[in-house]
Amino acid sequence: MPIKVRSDLPAQKILEEENIFVMDENRAMHQDIRPLKMLILNLMPNKEVTETQLLRKLSNSPLQVDIELLQTASYTPTHVDTHHLDSFYTTFEQIKDQKFDGMIITGAPLERVKFEDVVYWDELCVIMDWAKKHVHCTYYLCWGALAGLYHHYGIKFEYYEHKLSGIYPHTMLRPKAPLFRGFDDVFYVPHSREAYIKKEDIEATPELELMADSEEAGVTIVKTEDSRMFFVLCHAEYDSTTLKDEYFRDLNKGLDPRIPEHYFPDDDPEKPPVVNWRSAGQLLYTNWLNYYVYQSTPYDINTVGND
Repeated sequence: MPIKVRSDLPAQKILEEENIFVMDENRAMHQDIRPLKMLILNLMPNKEVTETQLLRKLSNSPLQVDIELLQTASYTPTHVDTHHLDSFYTTFEQIKDQKFDGMIITGAPLERVKFEDVVYWDELCVIMDWAKKHVHCTYYLCWGALAGLYHHYGIKFEYYEHKLSGIYPHTMLRPKAPLFRGFDDVFYVPHSREAYIKKEDIEATPELELMADSEEAGVTIVKTEDSRMFFVLCHAEYDSTTLKDEYFRDLNKGLDPRIPEHYFPDDDPEKPPVVNWRSAGQLLYTNWLNYYVYQSTPYDINTVGND
């Protein structure tokens, strides 16, 4: 799927070097089709890394996706180039009257902070409620998934004794669902989080369906019965070195992190990891975008949410 982005967005050059089809605004204007409108609320500190990872996964299909990057207005991150934010990001006030086919709400390194104490929590709650009427399908990612399950269904998370970090095998609980078309019987994806959701809390909520879990990583993919919201606790979009970078970052901070599980050959951080999640990660995003956004969103985008 060619993704339509600003011609000068840094992620475009990176993706083009990987031979991924990225369409700039000028070319997109000459295609007589309705692109999917996709909104990404990027809550991660390193905006450019997250942008690139997500855009890479949204790019492989024959349709055109018009990407809008959203930031919070109630909090401005201190580790991001303000020029980058001013150039490529918009705020909720600027897009609140629009409709979108799909939306991704990313994670954030905030698992040790109570939701109500997060600086932008009130704004995020407004956006999550707004999405129910203005977005056809929303993909909540990692901490975003914890926040979404808490806000919409009151489901609280629990803390692991030690941070969950590594590549884990997963089982599909609804293997015939379109989300898993093309998947192997067991698939591998990265996790990097300090909190988890109890399986019984999902099963006790009639509006939710548990789609995939792992013996080691627990609840991983949940969706609503109407397929309008997905809550994904893994990081299928991670690059080959993301867990490595996180490990050495924490090591340099003196945090004594555990070596990511099933990641480095022989658990040796000096050996390059072997990627075994790339295909499943691509399928997860492609299937979500195709079957739960493109195939079911109304042709007239102005009617999104009318049901």
